[in-house]
Amino acid sequence: MYVTENAHWIDAASESMLADFMAVVPQTPALTLITYRPEYRGALSRISGAQTVALRPLSDAHTSALTAELLGADPSTAGLAAQVTARTAGNAFFAEEMVRDLAERGVLHGQPGAYLLRGDVADVDVPATLQAAIGARIDRVGPPTKNTLSAAAVIGSRFDTDLLTALVDNADVAALIEAELIDQVSFTPRAEYAFRHPLIRTVAYESQLKSDRAQLHRRLAATIDARGAADENAALIAEHLEAAGDLHAAYSWHMRAGTWSNFREIAAAQTSWRRARQVADRLPDDDPERSSMRIAPRTLLCGTAYFLGGSGADTGFDELHDLCTAAGDQRSLAIGMAGPVMDYLLNARRREASRLATELVQLLESIGNSTLTVALSFTAMAAKHEAGEMAELLRLAQRVIDLADADPTKGNLIMGSPLTVAIAYRGVARCCLGIAGWKDDLRQAAAMARAFDPTMRASTTTITYATAIMYGVLLPDATALRDTAETLAIAEQSGDDFALDLARMTRGLILVHRDGPEHEAGLDLLAKMRERALNQQFALTTLPVADLHIATEKARLGDIDGAIELARSVVDDLFASDWAIWSAPATTTLVDTLLQRGGDGDLQDAQAAIDRLASMPTDPGFVLHEISLLRSRALLARAHGDELSYREFVDRYRAMAISLGFEGHMAMAEAMTAKK
Repeated sequence: MYVTENAHWIDAASESMLADFMAVVPQTPALTLITYRPEYRGALSRISGAQTVALRPLSDAHTSALTAELLGADPSTAGLAAQVTARTAGNAFFAEEMVRDLAERGVLHGQPGAYLLRGDVADVDVPATLQAAIGARIDRVGPPTKNTLSAAAVIGSRFDTDLLTALVDNADVAALIEAELIDQVSFTPRAEYAFRHPLIRTVAYESQLKSDRAQLHRRLAATIDARGAADENAALIAEHLEAAGDLHAAYSWHMRAGTWSNFREIAAAQTSWRRARQVADRLPDDDPERSSMRIAPRTLLCGTAYFLGGSGADTGFDELHDLCTAAGDQRSLAIGMAGPVMDYLLNARRREASRLATELVQLLESIGNSTLTVALSFTAMAAKHEAGEMAELLRLAQRVIDLADADPTKGNLIMGSPLTVAIAYRGVARCCLGIAGWKDDLRQAAAMARAFDPTMRASTTTITYATAIMYGVLLPDATALRDTAETLAIAEQSGDDFALDLARMTRGLILVHRDGPEHEAGLDLLAKMRERALNQQFALTTLPVADLHIATEKARLGDIDGAIELARSVVDDLFASDWAIWSAPATTTLVDTLLQRGGDGDLQDAQAAIDRLASMPTDPGFVLHEISLLRSRALLARAHGDELSYREFVDRYRAMAISLGFEGHMAMAEAMTAKK
């Protein structure tokens, strides 16, 4: 059983992690219980299949019973119990705090559950609100104890003695425990304490003078900084400086926190950049740094939005465009433009992605900054790859390689190693265009990616294997099995959903071409990836990859009609985009399933599909289409009983596969040769 209390206080990163965890719970013998206030509307309140139990305030009868238990059975408290019941409005915690307040004021004497009322009940002043009850209790503790409580409230819901003593002299923790305001929750050498209820901390925090509270926040930020590991604690330092009203300093620390988290946990980085954006927006209009400070976090949020959004990420590009235009900041505009390029791409809006990628490349060329060009060209390369524009992809990749000048970390603003990505994309482009050296590029990129972060490694692994496996260029050999297994294991430990989705897809692509349990595991991974894409959690451009393998599996299991329907749908969707990298594999799958059924009109449909692919304009020398068409034409010739044409096509197909070094096609050609 897993219990999460007070979810209304949860931070974004923890909420995201727990939401993903909840998706697994229905598959396990486990129960989860989440409590939160009615105003909470976060992800944990919208879990599919969950049973919601709304707890209403206690009834008068239940409140009376609780109050009677707190006060005791002495007749002198009977009238007081009625007052407390009427004032609490069914809030059990309020009832407890009222009774504590009355006992501390001496209105009641004795022990909990056995109190006696001093004086007449008509003279008793019962607090009007819960905050008033807590505030009155806090006001009655001595100055050293109250100072300790104030410092603890600034630190947070939990605190340790080291930080507490750094903020206040002669910290009096024991008195706070005795007053039932805090509890000790850890008894290790560094004792830890927590407020008994979040409202106690809230009242203790808000009852301080703003100037005193700001001074405590400044001292706390300096103390945390002096402890070391400043980068790791940058977000916490920023929060305290922001609470102190030191906006410029808070902004710098929020940005520092985002930089530190960028290649570790992109969600945390974006949280820090959003906080920096909020701080910058609070600056007065006449602040000379306001414009640049507003642009910088928006630039990074926009440029990395796709890492979290999958489908439908809000890049905020329009606002950034207006700010950059007003400030004449082309550099930030270029960085931000990477966001919508990838957003279009992940949403399978291939034409828009390619068009905006061209604009980005032109903007980078006009700026003339080699580091910026190296840093941002990967988004343009991704768009051109998906659109099948291999000549332009090759040009862009080579330009990045030349500008990087063998420095794998140059331009690592968003990606860990733009040079590694460029070498991988050059390998893919060379492969598609039948240019020698493609295999060396793919091997080199795979080796280089091992030294970088999980997202970098997963991206490179996907670039290296996805097109090559889908087109039958490479076989899912031992190297591919090892690389994809290692990449998936690292991604699973990273907490990075984008890296994990890429790693799952590529691993699934490898395993689905194996036999036995590995084949089933591959289908399962592709199915998970497909579900996430449909739920707008991953790239819609990956749907053809999953659907084509699902269609092939349907055909293998005898559902030929279902396979043809699915394959035809994929082909139609891809051709509706004018042109996409997966058009040839989709056509091949459709032709194979049509020929397998071989019914009335199937051969004509297969011929039409082949003609449609052949008529699609491509870059000169696009051999992946040529070799795919040769294979399909050979199979269609055999289906027509034209053995002479079949042998001719197979011979040409085999010769082309050997000359290009396409391992998968070589294996298929050998099998077809044996059938001649």
